[in-house]
Amino acid sequence: MAKSETSGDTPRPWQSYHTAYTNAKAGMEGVDKEKVQRIIYEMSKGSKYFENEERKDAFIKQKIENMRAQFAKLTASEISHYQKVADKRILELEATRDLTRIWLHVDMDAFYAAVETLSNPLLKGKPMAVGGMSMISTANYEARRFGVRAAMPGFIARRLCPELIFVPVDFKKYTHYSDLTRKVFQKYDPNFMAASLDEAYLDITTVCLERHMSSGEIGEELRSSVYEETGLTCSAGVAPNRLLAKVCSDINKPNGQFVLPNDRTAIMTFISSLPIRKIGGIGKVTEHLLRDVIGITTCEEMLQKSGFLCALFSRSSADFFLCVGLGLGGTNTPQVRLRKSISNERTFQATDDEAFLFQKLVDLAEMLSTDMKKESLCGRTLTLKLKTASFEVRTRALTLQNYICSNEDILKNASKLLKAELPISLRLIGLRMSQFNEDKDGNPSDPTQKTLSNFIIFGDATGRNMDEQTSFCSDLSDDHFTTERSIGLPVDNREIYQIDLRDPLESNGMSSANNSNDILSYDGELEVNHGSLDNKSNAKFDRSSLDKLKKRTDLLDSEAVSSSNQNEQCLWVDDYKCSLCGVELPPSFVEERQEHADFHLAERLQKQESDSNPRSLTPKQRFIQKDHVTSQTRRKKKRKLSPADGKHLPIDMFFVKSNENF
Repeated sequence: MAKSETSGDTPRPWQSYHTAYTNAKAGMEGVDKEKVQRIIYEMSKGSKYFENEERKDAFIKQKIENMRAQFAKLTASEISHYQKVADKRILELEATRDLTRIWLHVDMDAFYAAVETLSNPLLKGKPMAVGGMSMISTANYEARRFGVRAAMPGFIARRLCPELIFVPVDFKKYTHYSDLTRKVFQKYDPNFMAASLDEAYLDITTVCLERHMSSGEIGEELRSSVYEETGLTCSAGVAPNRLLAKVCSDINKPNGQFVLPNDRTAIMTFISSLPIRKIGGIGKVTEHLLRDVIGITTCEEMLQKSGFLCALFSRSSADFFLCVGLGLGGTNTPQVRLRKSISNERTFQATDDEAFLFQKLVDLAEMLSTDMKKESLCGRTLTLKLKTASFEVRTRALTLQNYICSNEDILKNASKLLKAELPISLRLIGLRMSQFNEDKDGNPSDPTQKTLSNFIIFGDATGRNMDEQTSFCSDLSDDHFTTERSIGLPVDNREIYQIDLRDPLESNGMSSANNSNDILSYDGELEVNHGSLDNKSNAKFDRSSLDKLKKRTDLLDSEAVSSSNQNEQCLWVDDYKCSLCGVELPPSFVEERQEHADFHLAERLQKQESDSNPRSLTPKQRFIQKDHVTSQTRRKKKRKLSPADGKHLPIDMFFVKSNENF
């Protein structure tokens, strides 16, 4: 972009301006791409968008230069080696080819624009785009002839097509028509895969066999059914796998279809001259890397230069490129995977109007809440996405103590995150919720993931009530120890103390223990009680050891109070970032900041405790007397202790695990 390309004596800098707006798309085959690129260059030059594109272009050029240098260093022996690796991998991939399935990809024609035309017939035949002067979502085929397309700023689109009509976005309307099309899809494949509101993948193998119809006939029938149900047209592609089906659906747009037979020869012929950019997953950057470094422009050349692909790209990337060259794609219906996140975002003209920004946040919170309730989801981690006027993308995340899904809760926490960034000029706001509590069937979203609360609360493998308090040691000969929310703390080989670690989600700070011998209390979080010994035990109580422990814990307690009162001054850099771990929490997050400070305080106190008694991490010292240890107990001591074994973990071990998690 920095260099100007010339033709004769006329400078033509726009030819080196890599913009996504001039890529091939259905309905744009006859567009004068150089004219479009020149207009985009002239109207963008000097803008924040232009500067951002320059930065991205510089990054792409640097990456190309690095790969060229790597390419030039390849010796003949290395090239020969990688070619053998590629040939072997091609044979392995070819062995996975499946020609038994028939996949159909259906894509609605200019969906948003078509819905608006259906609602207002006066728009028919006129160049129209859904969106506004800042950004457009979809353009109809009449507008595409001028070079207008989705994701283009409206003011540039108007320059390309002065007669362009803008229609505001109405997602409720589009969702309604999308639901109508999906009812039709279910008749042909109940397990169809929806890729977006306007496209889906259907496995029509079974329906073709049951109805004794060809794949082309099924495609025609499906498209007719969609038109009868919605009044909208769609295009379809039929092929042996999903990758090829998507390519085929774009060939005869609009309102057409293309069928690729389940035959290897036909597939290889079809793929041979196909431009690499037609493949889903190969974008602008990858296209430049393949073309400018290795000289690959068609899918067939993927196989011809397979050795270089294996030498310059990772194993997974090389495998993808080789699959493209072979015309291989997904054939099996993917297993249902638990949703990891759900999000919404909106783009608008750059503004620093706080009222406008918060109104956008209100709309996003409402949409996110509605989407979550539809799927019966509640989440803990809320992420705010911001794109500034200079196209810088920022994300700010907050993990809550409780699972939320209501509009009010989402808006409350999202507003805190946004306030911490003000004043700011934005052009995009997005909200994402993740870390869900359970899936649709009521199962944990990730059964193997343990949270800090799980570790503290679910200490009893027997599933007893966690609020019950059992004796610390009812029978030493049976090695029976407390298992409800308790962690054994070795203090002396003749003493046993019980620590009740309070649930961090409780905020009342009240102790649940009723023992009159409480000797330590830290903000209602930790309580150490002198444990009662069964008459079967011959252990002796050493009062001097207790006095020593009292002095040490009194000192720690006084430090805790002092540090807790000063946590804002000593922990938060610029009143925003934790100086110890880098976590960012705005000043308005009072409770969250207090808990975060408490964690570091407890961590520091425990380190002091460990330094003063380095042997305290040894689980074996929990046992009172060696003569009370049975053979069964000795066997248990050899394996790693865990809450599920009904054992106590030392308090030191608890904080070690916490540090690993954080």
